[in-house]
Amino acid sequence: MARLDELLSGLKTTKGSDLHLAAGLVPRMRVRGELQDVEGWDTLTDGDLRGLLREIAAERHWSQYEEQNDVDFAYGLEGVARFRANYFVQENGAGAVFRIIPEKIVSLEELKVPAAIESFAHLEKGLVLVTGPTGSGKSTTLAAIIDKINRTYAKHVVTIEDPVEFVHESKKCVFSHREVGLHTEGFGPALRAAIRQDADVVLVGEMRDMETISLAITAAEMGLLVFGTLHTNSAAKTIDRIVDAFPAKEQDQIRLSLSESLVGVVSQLLLQTADGQGRVAVNEILLRTPGLPNVIREGNTPMLQSIIQSGKQLGMQAMDDALFALVQAGTITAHDAFMKATEKARFEALLKD
Repeated sequence: MARLDELLSGLKTTKGSDLHLAAGLVPRMRVRGELQDVEGWDTLTDGDLRGLLREIAAERHWSQYEEQNDVDFAYGLEGVARFRANYFVQENGAGAVFRIIPEKIVSLEELKVPAAIESFAHLEKGLVLVTGPTGSGKSTTLAAIIDKINRTYAKHVVTIEDPVEFVHESKKCVFSHREVGLHTEGFGPALRAAIRQDADVVLVGEMRDMETISLAITAAEMGLLVFGTLHTNSAAKTIDRIVDAFPAKEQDQIRLSLSESLVGVVSQLLLQTADGQGRVAVNEILLRTPGLPNVIREGNTPMLQSIIQSGKQLGMQAMDDALFALVQAGTITAHDAFMKATEKARFEALLKD
């Protein structure tokens, strides 16, 4: 058994989400959003840590790490869980972060997400974006949507990830899990291929460059249901980020394409519950309405908040409204909501209660 497996097993036992390792520091785990030292472990030297990391890395991953000082891959520990690993180099030497990928895919019903999010599983085509900072639960929400499709429809689902995180067992759907670097050279080539592979649904792990964004939009325009992720924290910033990825002379065209293909944006945050015993997802939800394409074409992203506010009966909600409701329900603290809110003045009175 690799020595690192002891730490990874401990992460599962303590119900932590991430294991942080860095030369010059004691191993730390993120539990309920807070980093804490791992008991019984001393400060790791660069040599110690590289020895731990080398044990579980495949030859090709270790070679890439030595050449580029960065590598991502998935690691499965039988009977425990799968982990998303990132190796890197920092000022004191080696470093790594392991994110636990739950063995069981949590359903939309168990996550208790708003009904509007479940509605994305029933779409035939279009582009759906799930956004938020690292560690906000985007992958968990996406996996639950894909699982709903798997339990409901007979479709071909292609996932393109770096690395593959959630592995779906075929229920009604046929799955093609493709890992960048292992099964395909990149997100772009895999997306091009998906269009030719009779795919009904495509999951793009990260829309990180202009080529990937462009191909994802094209696939959605061609009649596929495409799910993608971005590191943005609102619907308006998501649309701006996509458009800004293109040169100025191409932005009008991409606004036109996006206006025709975008069917929804879910921006997600993950906050600690008021009792400190867990975490809860908070969502901003934008759905396609007759007025949305025109707003996107004109680049009038400030109007998106008006669309969200006027679409509450359809299931849309603004992030600040969702935060406010959770404070009133006693689910999260007013301080945490204030720190994440856009219009902070609205939450100041809650802080005085």
